[in-house]
Amino acid sequence: MNKTTFNNMKIKRLSQGAFLLLVLVLSWWFQNQPTVSSELKQAVEQQRSDVIVEFKAVVEQLLRDDNKGSRHQKFIVKTGSYTILVAHNIDLAPRVPLKKGDVVFIRGEYEWNNKGGVVHWTHDDPKNRHENGWIEFNGKKFK
Repeated sequence: MNKTTFNNMKIKRLSQGAFLLLVLVLSWWFQNQPTVSSELKQAVEQQRSDVIVEFKAVVEQLLRDDNKGSRHQKFIVKTGSYTILVAHNIDLAPRVPLKKGDVVFIRGEYEWNNKGGVVHWTHDDPKNRHENGWIEFNGKKFK
């Protein structure tokens, strides 16, 4: 085998390896992209409230806790093209140890507003009068 043939084989193998790496990275990226549920999409587009939704999202921003009345952990998530505030009651459920960029699965009640809306009731209802919600992060449900 001459030097040119050997170099061509090296380039071909490097190209194949780079292509495989690109496929793996893109596959991981698409699997970790938030998906908008049909319930959430309808609620936002129809400006509806009191709608139970489940969706996957990325944490965009952590906010200060709301300590007036029942304490709430607050953060902003992005799912598809929607930006939504999450108000998670930390008097009834454990705090979720989040940071910007984390992927979460959320079940709660959506309330429409002109800023994108808010999801709350992301916890169990101790009086069993409301559908239970949760936030799932790193395989653990916080409810």
